[in-house]
Amino acid sequence: MKFHIGLSPCPNDTFMFDAWVNSKIDLPSEHTFDFYFADIKTLNQLASNNEPDVTKISVFAAGQLINEYELLTSGAAIGYKNGPIIISKRKIYPDEIPYAKIGVPGFNTTANLLLQLFYKPLQLPKEYFFNEIEEAVLSNEIDAGVIIHETRFTYQKKGLKKIIDLGEKWESVYSLPLPLGVIAVKRSLPQEVKKMINSLMAQSVRYATLYPEQSVEFIKQHAQETADDVIKQHIQLYVNDFSIEINQKGKEAIKKMFDEGVRLHLLPQSTLNIFIDEE
Repeated sequence: MKFHIGLSPCPNDTFMFDAWVNSKIDLPSEHTFDFYFADIKTLNQLASNNEPDVTKISVFAAGQLINEYELLTSGAAIGYKNGPIIISKRKIYPDEIPYAKIGVPGFNTTANLLLQLFYKPLQLPKEYFFNEIEEAVLSNEIDAGVIIHETRFTYQKKGLKKIIDLGEKWESVYSLPLPLGVIAVKRSLPQEVKKMINSLMAQSVRYATLYPEQSVEFIKQHAQETADDVIKQHIQLYVNDFSIEINQKGKEAIKKMFDEGVRLHLLPQSTLNIFIDEE
């Protein structure tokens, strides 16, 4: 059986997937795996078209696609002090955010859900690829932008200011880690196949954490920012124990985000299982 698998070129994904993509772990001979890379905005869109069998996806998009996909318990980006940041050229006070023209790294991203949850912008945000937002702010296309990935570590060098850390806001309100991204698998696949895929993901993450130096070249081939310090910060921020196995606290955080999305009428209500180990 051949599987189409999507991941982002960001260092946390390439770090976690390196052993699987490059056959550093034992892979079942009866299956083949076709990996492709895309920005998270594109990965969310491809999943909405039901194209990949397995894919990195925003938690917000996972809630939208609950009928088609369920979640692996490995490979997630969940944690503390890891949230999207609203940035601007000038000081903007929190009560001014709803009135600002804001750029987001994709309408289906968790970053946009957090913006809607806490600040309810009065005008539709403008959609960009994540690496375009800093320049859009600098060129005055937008008043502020929600940044993610490597741009969390570069915006200050460009003279931009932090307005609000949406991750800190989430943690202060809910006392839970912030769930940003997860690995989703098609609900229609046989259960034993989904378990096999989950096991491979977990093995790949464990391999990466045991032998981090082995993934450096692969990471730099795909990263937007190739500076060693940026890559190191990125991996340290987004790869942790939740990435190896989403524990009960991580599951609680994802379920809370889904519940909040339903409350805001941004996500469909569902009685389906969320994780493959809940079937």
